Amino acid sequence: MISGMSFAQSFSITGKIVDETNQPIPGAVVAIKGTQKGAPADVNGNFKLTSIPAGAITLRVTFVGYTSIEKILNVTGNTIVDFNMIPESKSLNEVVVIGYGTERKKDLTGSISTVTEKDFNTGAITTPEQLIQGKVPGVSITSNSGAPGAGSTITIRGGASLNGGNDPLIVLDGVPLAPDAIGGVSNPLDLINPNDIASFSILKDASASAIYGNRASNGVILITTKKGQAGAPVINFSTQVSAATIPKEISVLSASQFRDYVNANGSAAQKAVMGTSSTDWQKEIFRTAISNDNNLSIAGTAGKLPYRVSVGYNDQNGILKTTDLNRYSTNINLSPSFFTNHLKVNFNIIGTRVDQRFANNESGIVGDAVTFDPTQPVRSGAALYAPYGGYWQWTDPSSQNGLKQNTPGNPVALLEQTNDHSTVYRGIASLNLDYKFHFFPDLHANVNLGYDESKSSGSTTIPPNAASNYLTAAAANGTLYSGSYNPYKNEQQNELFEGYFSYSKDIKSIKSHFDAVAGYSIQDFKTTTSNGLFSAVNSSGTTLFYTSTFTNGLINPNSANNYNNYQFLVNEYILTSFYGRLNYNYDEKYYLTGSVRSDNSTKFAPGTRTGTFPSAALAWKINNEDFLKGNQTLSTLKLRIEYGVTGNQQGIADYDYLSQYSISNSTALYQFGNTYYNLARPGAYFPGRTWETTDASNIGIDYGFINNRITGSVDYYLNKTKNMLANIGQAAGTNFSNQIVGNVGNMQNTGLEFNITGNIIETKDVSWTANFNVSFNTNKITNLTSVAQLTGISGGTGNYVNVDQVGYSRNSFNVYQQVYGANGKPLDGVFVDRNGDGSITSADRYNDHSPDPKQIFGFSSDFRYYKWNFGFVARANLGNYVYNNVASATGTQRNILNPIGNLNNGSTDVLTSGLNGNGSNDLVSDYYIQNGSFLRMDNMHIGYNVGTILHGHADLRISANAQNVFVITKYKGLDPEITYTGTDGKAGVDNNFYPRPRTFVLGVNLGLK
Repeated sequence: MISGMSFAQSFSITGKIVDETNQPIPGAVVAIKGTQKGAPADVNGNFKLTSIPAGAITLRVTFVGYTSIEKILNVTGNTIVDFNMIPESKSLNEVVVIGYGTERKKDLTGSISTVTEKDFNTGAITTPEQLIQGKVPGVSITSNSGAPGAGSTITIRGGASLNGGNDPLIVLDGVPLAPDAIGGVSNPLDLINPNDIASFSILKDASASAIYGNRASNGVILITTKKGQAGAPVINFSTQVSAATIPKEISVLSASQFRDYVNANGSAAQKAVMGTSSTDWQKEIFRTAISNDNNLSIAGTAGKLPYRVSVGYNDQNGILKTTDLNRYSTNINLSPSFFTNHLKVNFNIIGTRVDQRFANNESGIVGDAVTFDPTQPVRSGAALYAPYGGYWQWTDPSSQNGLKQNTPGNPVALLEQTNDHSTVYRGIASLNLDYKFHFFPDLHANVNLGYDESKSSGSTTIPPNAASNYLTAAAANGTLYSGSYNPYKNEQQNELFEGYFSYSKDIKSIKSHFDAVAGYSIQDFKTTTSNGLFSAVNSSGTTLFYTSTFTNGLINPNSANNYNNYQFLVNEYILTSFYGRLNYNYDEKYYLTGSVRSDNSTKFAPGTRTGTFPSAALAWKINNEDFLKGNQTLSTLKLRIEYGVTGNQQGIADYDYLSQYSISNSTALYQFGNTYYNLARPGAYFPGRTWETTDASNIGIDYGFINNRITGSVDYYLNKTKNMLANIGQAAGTNFSNQIVGNVGNMQNTGLEFNITGNIIETKDVSWTANFNVSFNTNKITNLTSVAQLTGISGGTGNYVNVDQVGYSRNSFNVYQQVYGANGKPLDGVFVDRNGDGSITSADRYNDHSPDPKQIFGFSSDFRYYKWNFGFVARANLGNYVYNNVASATGTQRNILNPIGNLNNGSTDVLTSGLNGNGSNDLVSDYYIQNGSFLRMDNMHIGYNVGTILHGHADLRISANAQNVFVITKYKGLDPEITYTGTDGKAGVDNNFYPRPRTFVLGVNLGLK
C-alpha cells in the first residue's frame, strides 16, 4: 500500500521565465513535451504546473520572438526550474508573419519590420496603430486630431499616390480590411481593441507586399491577435485611469488686448458693440477629460482545446466638451489541433460596440472659439436671447430669425445644443485550416475564411431654440421651422474565401531549401447606406425619401437625396485573385524570392479589370561565408536586392466606370402639360481608368555586431508611380460633372532608411535597450497630363495654397512672395513681381516648400533597475512646412473689425504683422508658410514590478505614463504636426485643429494563477 501511495503521488513544478536582461516574459508558455499539459507565465514571468507524476519529462518553453528552450527533468518531488530565453533577433530564428505564411527573420529577402507586444507603446492607447508610433523606420503615423478615436494617417515611404489614397492595406488575422470607415465612427481601427494584438508586421517594399497585388502600393500592415495557449488557466486584469488636458491654446487676443485694439483702430460704432465681459472662449469649450480603460483575459487549455477569451471596456472622454467614446469589446480565440497535429485550426472572433458622441463640426467649434468676441458673455438673461436658449448671439432684428448673418455662432451654444451620437457594431471572424497531408507531410492545404461586418446607426438632433437652426428652413407651404433631426443607418460587409497550397522542403544533399505558395482568393465588399429614413409621396405620385425632419416631426422638403426613389443605396465590388510565391536558399547563404499576383477588380471597366503584379528579390547572407563564419564582432551581415510592382485602387467609387442615373430633386422638374416630373440625370464616368501602379526597387543591408547585441538595417528605395489617380477637371460638355477621378501622370519617391537597436547593458539586475531610426524621403511629380488645383483654406472663397506641378513635391505650397518693410514687418498687399511684367497676377505665384517632411526620426529607450523600469518614445520631423491658416484667416484688422458690423477675435499675429487683410492676395502670401519641424516627446513611462502577492496566487505591476509630454518647434501655431498626404484637397494646412491632449495615466496589471 505504501508503495502504491508513493506511485500515485504527484508534484508541482514552478519557476520563472525571463529574457536576456532578466526581465519577465508574460505569456511565455511552459508545456510538457508530448502532452497537452502546460501553463503560460503571468505578468511577472512566474509559472506553475501541478499534478505532475514522478519520472522523466521534457519541459518546452516558447514565446513569439524568442528561441524555444527544452529541459529534461527527473521529477522526484516539487521542483523549481527557471528559464532564460534568448530573443530570436539574436538567434535569427524569429518567425515573422508575411503574406500567406511565416518566415524566419534570417531568411527574409524583403524589407519587413516587426513589432511585438513586448515593444509596444504604453499608456492611453485607443487605436491599434498608436502601439507602433515612432517604432518603425519609413512609417509615419500622424494622429488626425485629439478627438476620441480620431485615428491616424499612416504613410509608408511617403505614400504612392496624389489623392487616390495613401493608406496601407491592413490585414487582420489573414482578413484584408476595407479601408473606409463606416458612418458613425471616425476610424475603422477604433473598432479593434489594442489589448488583443500580439504583433505587427509591416511590409514596406514591393517584393514583400506584391503578394497583395492591387492594394499594396502604399505598403501592407499585418496584424496578428493573441492566441490561445496550452496549460492551466491564467487570468490577467489591467486597468488604467487617465487625465487629459489641453497643452496649449491657440494664441488669440485676450479680452483686454481685444479692447485695446478696437479702441485704437475701430470706429465709434465698432467700439459701441463691445461688451463688458472677459470670456476665454477656448477655456469655455475645453475641459480636463477623465477616462479609463479596463481589460480582462483568460487563457489556457480546456481538455485539448487551447483558448483565449478577453473582454474590454474603454471610456474615453475628449478634451472638447460633449465629445466621448465608449468601446465594449470581446475577443475569442480557439486553436485546437487534430489528427496528431496534422490539422491545425485557428478560429478567432472579435466583437465590438462603440458608442460615440461628436461635437457639432469639431473644427468649426474651435474656429468659432478663436473668432468669437471675448467681451461678450456665454449666456445672457436679456429677453432678446431667450429664443436662442439664453445664449448670447449676434442679432439683427431685420432678419427673418433675428440673427445677424455670416457671423460666428456662440461656440458653447453650438456644443451644448447639438446631440450628435452614434452606435456602431463590428464583428470580425476568421477561420484558418492548415492540413498537413498524412502521405506527403511537406505539403499543406490551407483554407482561410473571413467575415467582417459593421453596422452603424446614429442621429444629429438640434433643438428648436438653437440659433444654428432657428427659423432657417421652410416647409412646402413656406412656413419657417426650427431645429432638425437627421438619423442615418449604414452597413458594411466584407466576405473572404482563400484557398492555397504551401510546400516546404529541405534537400540536405544539395544544401537547398524550397518553399512555395499557390492560391486563389475572392473577396466581396458591400456597403449599404441610408438614402433617407423618411418618405413622402409628391404631386406626381412618386415616393421620395428624405434625410431629416424638423423637431416637430414634419419632413424637411429640402432634404431629399439625388437617388431619392430608393431608401437605401447598395454599393458592391468584388476582387478575385490568383497568387503564388517561391522561396529558395542555398546553404543559408544565397536566397531567391519570386512572387506574382493577378487581380480582377469590378471597380474597373470589364476590359481593364485585370492587373498583374510580379516581384523578385535576392539576398546574400555574407556572415555565413567562410571568411566571416563564427565572427562574433560582425555577427550578422546580409545584403538584399528587391524589385516589384504593386497597385492601388483607392479613391475610386464602385461604379465610376458607368454613368449612374439619379432622380432630380424638387428644384429640377420638367413640365409636361400641367404636371411636373422628376428627371433621370446621368452622372460622370471615366471608362478608360486603369490601375495606379508603383514600380519599387530596394537595396538593403541587415547588420549585427557583438553577437547581435547591436542590430539594425539600412535601406535605399526608389518607388515610381505610374497612372496616378487624382481628381481631374472635365471641360464643359465633355462629361456630366466638372470633376472625376482619373489617371493623370507619374510620381516618384526616393529615400533612405536607417535603424539601429542596441542592448547597451545586460546584467541580471540592470538592463538598458535603446533604438534609433531615421528615414529620408524625397517626393517629386515627374509627369502630369491633367490635374485640378487643390482647395481648402479658410478666409475666402475659391482660395488654394496647395498645387501639384511637375518637378515639385505633391501638395507644394503655391503662394505670392511677400515684401517686407525696413522694420521687418510685411507690407500690406505688396508682393514681388517675379515675372517682371509690372503687375501682380497669379503668374507671380511660386512654389515655396512642401508639407512633406524630409526626415522622420524615432527614438526609444527602456532602462531597468531591479524592479523599476523607465523609458521614453520620441519622434521628430524635419523639413516639413505648414500653412498657418488660423493666422491668415483671423490675424488681420479686417477680420477683427468686420465690415458687416460685428467684431471678431483673432490671432495675436495681428499685433506683430499689422496686416489689414484688405488685399485680394493677402491670404496666399508666403508670410504664412512656416517651418513645421518639431521634436515631440510622445511617451514617458515608469513602472514598478511588485512581484508575487496573495500567497503566490497573483502578480502585480504598477505603471505611470505621460503622453504628448512636450513639443519643441519654431512653428507659431498650435501644433506643427499636420497631415501632409491629404486627399481632401489640402495638406499641411493648420486650420482650427482639435488639439492633441497631454495625457497622464496610472495603470495596474494583475495576473492570477
